[in-house]
Amino acid sequence: MELEPWLIAIIVIGAALLVIFALSIRIVKQGTAVIVERLGKYHRTLGTGLRFIVPFIDRALPMISLKEQVADFKPQPVITKDNVTMQIDSVVFFQIVDPKLYSYGIERPMSAIENLTATTLRNIVGELELDETLSSRDTVNTKMREIIDTATDPWGIKVNRVELKNILPPAAIQESMEKQMRAERERRENILLAEGEKRSKILVAEGEKEAEILRAEARKIALLTEAEGQKCAIEKIMEAKPDASYLTLQGYEALKVMANGEATKIIVPNDLANVATLFTTIKETLGQNNSTADKKATKTKQK
Repeated sequence: MELEPWLIAIIVIGAALLVIFALSIRIVKQGTAVIVERLGKYHRTLGTGLRFIVPFIDRALPMISLKEQVADFKPQPVITKDNVTMQIDSVVFFQIVDPKLYSYGIERPMSAIENLTATTLRNIVGELELDETLSSRDTVNTKMREIIDTATDPWGIKVNRVELKNILPPAAIQESMEKQMRAERERRENILLAEGEKRSKILVAEGEKEAEILRAEARKIALLTEAEGQKCAIEKIMEAKPDASYLTLQGYEALKVMANGEATKIIVPNDLANVATLFTTIKETLGQNNSTADKKATKTKQK
């Protein structure tokens, strides 16, 4: 069965219209943008959603991601101010903020960012010595971000962060740095040990000092108590009005004390049976002992 020519024409026209309709539709995903050129010239930027273009007249360029991206560049040889060659690799966090400038601002934007990062890194590190480079990462990161962000503005790119990922000095420098760090740790350890020993000796000395003070206080109290006891004993003897036999017995006891004591003056009566002489002897002996005890207590107080 043959189709009529007019029916074939309708089918062909319908298929052509369907193809044209399909070519005119563009679905733009979230976080992306599409540049449309009309007859080879920039026409407009398509946003997120369902969009239409004119087939055969408009041409849609590949989608451009507007999300933040990370570019991890390979290590670059960098020479410091003190002529030390290091390998430094960097990471750049950037975002496309203007798809039109990104598409027409520069050829191969990623290659341009990589080369710009390398040259900027060499310029900044070239003004620093090795120690400054290792200890000033934040400063280098900040300077690089400012310089690269300013340079990429005409390309429609916003540089959010720049980080130095690794800094690798030569092997000889690394070995020297490790020795220096070990020496520094040993120095700190020796200082801590010396401080601990010093503190220990101070604590021991303070303890001995307090112990000596307590012993002196104890001796002082003992001497005062002994002197007070002797004083009370003499007073009680005087109040009791002892008889001759008691005085004779106490006289012998007093002689024993004088023989073993510290009295510098000893009076020995010719007749111990003489009560008055014995009483005088006892009083003077006990009085001298009491005086000696008082002197010791006074010296202890002065100390």
